Amino acid sequence: MVNVLPVKPHTEISISITSVLPKTPTPPPAGDTYKGWVFKWTNYIKGYQRRWFVLSNGLLSYYRTQAEMGHTCRGTINLATATITVDDACNFVISNGGAQTYHLKASCEVERQRWITALELAKAKAARMQAESDDSGDDFSPSSPPAAPGQGGVSQNSEVQSALRTLGSKVEDLSTCNDLISKHGSALQRSLSELDSLRMTGEAGDKIRQVTERATLFRITSNAMINACRDFLALAQAHSKRWQKALQAERDQRVRLEETLEQLAKQHNHLERAFRGAAQANATADNTSAAGPGKGEASDDDDDDNEFFDAMEEAPEFITVPADPQFHKSESPSQELVPLKKRRTCISDKPNYSLNLWSIMKNCIGKELSKIPMPVNFNEPISMLQRLSEDLEYHELLDKASKCQSSLEQMCYVAAFSVSSYSTTVYRTGKPFNPLLGETYELDRRRESGYRSLCEQVSHHPPAAAHHVISNRGWTLRQEITVASKFRGKYLSIMPLGTIHAIFEKGNNHYTWKKVTTTVHNIIVGKLWIDQSGEIDVVNHTTGDHCHLKFAPYSYFSRDVARKVTGVVMDKDGKAHYVLSGTWDEKMEFSRVMQSSRGENGTEGKQKTVYQTLKAREVWRRNPLPEGAETMYYFTDLALTLNEPEEGMAPTDSRRRPDQRLMEDGRWDEANSEKQRLEEKQRSVRREREREAASQRTSSQSEESDYQALWFERCEDQITGEQIHIYKGGYWEAKDCGSWEGCPDIF
Repeated sequence: MVNVLPVKPHTEISISITSVLPKTPTPPPAGDTYKGWVFKWTNYIKGYQRRWFVLSNGLLSYYRTQAEMGHTCRGTINLATATITVDDACNFVISNGGAQTYHLKASCEVERQRWITALELAKAKAARMQAESDDSGDDFSPSSPPAAPGQGGVSQNSEVQSALRTLGSKVEDLSTCNDLISKHGSALQRSLSELDSLRMTGEAGDKIRQVTERATLFRITSNAMINACRDFLALAQAHSKRWQKALQAERDQRVRLEETLEQLAKQHNHLERAFRGAAQANATADNTSAAGPGKGEASDDDDDDNEFFDAMEEAPEFITVPADPQFHKSESPSQELVPLKKRRTCISDKPNYSLNLWSIMKNCIGKELSKIPMPVNFNEPISMLQRLSEDLEYHELLDKASKCQSSLEQMCYVAAFSVSSYSTTVYRTGKPFNPLLGETYELDRRRESGYRSLCEQVSHHPPAAAHHVISNRGWTLRQEITVASKFRGKYLSIMPLGTIHAIFEKGNNHYTWKKVTTTVHNIIVGKLWIDQSGEIDVVNHTTGDHCHLKFAPYSYFSRDVARKVTGVVMDKDGKAHYVLSGTWDEKMEFSRVMQSSRGENGTEGKQKTVYQTLKAREVWRRNPLPEGAETMYYFTDLALTLNEPEEGMAPTDSRRRPDQRLMEDGRWDEANSEKQRLEEKQRSVRREREREAASQRTSSQSEESDYQALWFERCEDQITGEQIHIYKGGYWEAKDCGSWEGCPDIF
């Protein structure tokens, strides 16, 4: 069990830390935040009272409770001009020299020192920023020449100056930490000297404890300095890589320009020679008529200055220049630049039709959702196959994972990808269309994003869909999902069954995981809302690494952040390397584990594990919804394009479903009629297929065993041992040829 404590309000994510590393600001321009509970002296009647303190941007503010942060601040001190003094083991005083003086007490000396370290660093940074603001008349060095118009010199110079200021700030942090280390080191030496001079009396135990605490404080400050050094080094390396890339880009551009100029010179020479040849021909004709044959003919030596160029060389038809990112190079030999398809950004607004849900659902309690006849009023205009394809909303996480050198870091990106697929569900209370047996859906995004995806409904009872994605950026994703759902009266539970596989070419790492349970609340009364709960185990079957993710169910009485997700990445030996934390609807972060230890027992009797980590890094953040999403079923930018008609798609593609298309156009009455027709057609085809196979099927075979999927074949998974459907190929080749003879007539 992981002990999760909130660390930074800016991130809105709890990190699994009770760290020996103080959360010292490692200042970017906006400054970091440190917060926590501290006892503040109020008066002689009440004494010390517990207050919530927040250190941010050089200001120390306090509140009675965390809930007051949004509206009522009880007091603030600017640390730039404040003095910080230590009274005893747990007490310290902050004063601005005027009317504001805070007498504070921490829960222990270690906690007090964490605050002192954070305050000292914040004070040093606030003083630097104040000094910079006082003499920041010029943004540029006096020796810097003015930039030429249109060359971007000002912006480039500003960027360089900003980088230098940030690097200077890091150096100042190192200096401040060094001062703190010197101070604590001196105190430690004094304590050790006193211990040596003591005789074996009752004070020996107290001094030993003091030495131990001093050593702990020294380690905290040392770790803070090491952390600042790492940040400094990482920042320097990042800027070094950027400058190297910029230099290489300039060199490549120069080479392209030189090649272009050479081609232009050849074209110019070719035209000039053609012109001179024509002029000489005219002159020869004139001279011949005037002076007779042989007079005025040009000798072979007259064209010696053009021998450098090949006489048979032809000028190129096209000159290649750097491509605009909105264009894509076609696969034809001419290498033409073809503009990317402009995807749609909106659909028809959702009509406001009222319908009594209870009249439909009251006789269906305990039944599977797939067997309940539902009107389109409760649907959204995409099928379950398209909804499954939405898992690729954040495919770039797999792109980044494919480039990782470490399998453990790669696991962090894969785990974040497994969480990201739920972010599209937070407002999506509509039910996708149940796919018809044999229905398919393709999503070809090779030109934009490097992947293409294919889904096929391979079973109707139970409903199951097979999904296969291949990316030219080094990864493959496949899954077969069977959805089991139950209506419980007040809420609806949706349990996806099946395993998701992600395979990377680099390192041949093979990951698997399963989905958690989705719950739709307030089915009968109130506003519908969705929650995700359960646990996910992401396993790397190549290395033995694994990540255990926990989706905390929403609780009205819980103090934790809603929709919280926590996880730990471990190697095959069970050693923790990374801690993940965040929410499934907003963002995820990961932190490298430096040390772990056993803590006190939790509420369930399990012993907590306390992880000491480095500063958290954001690995994923949800994309904002498009404008007007509330009237478009809360679709994301990707979801808005899923039902957009495409050229050359299969006749079984979900975009050809008439009931789904009518619903998207707002013609719900016609959509309901079409939905009933398609369902009856599917039942009729199934009855006919059962009659034909009745004589050949034994009683032990299932009803669906007679059906064979078109693009996927049933086999045993070599990793999990499950019976699954694997893509057998042929779809994209059939699309290229426009040959769909084998597709069933399902619409």
